[in-house]
Amino acid sequence: MQTYHYVLASHRFLLEEEPIHEVLKERNRNYHEQEKQIDFWLVEQPAFLETPQFKELKVKCPQPAVAIISTNPQFITWLKLRLEYVITGEFQAPSEAIPDALASLATVS
Repeated sequence: MQTYHYVLASHRFLLEEEPIHEVLKERNRNYHEQEKQIDFWLVEQPAFLETPQFKELKVKCPQPAVAIISTNPQFITWLKLRLEYVITGEFQAPSEAIPDALASLATVS
């Protein structure tokens, strides 16, 4: 099992009010320059919020939610400090409750 760390916020806050796309684009560029494997993902309507262990968290976060999930805890801490109004945490996957850490409930149109 792998530990995944996340920042969670509303879609409106994370994707419309904050320039998060620029932050992720710059980090992606930096990783490619350093030939480092990508260890972060943006997941709209993350499926892990539907598990019983995240029931209370889902209620706290305005919906639809967006998560940035990473295996790098320092990156998540940095995002928390930069964004302020986000929820952070971690979970283990794959597990019976969370078979796919990056699963999304968002429909593709």
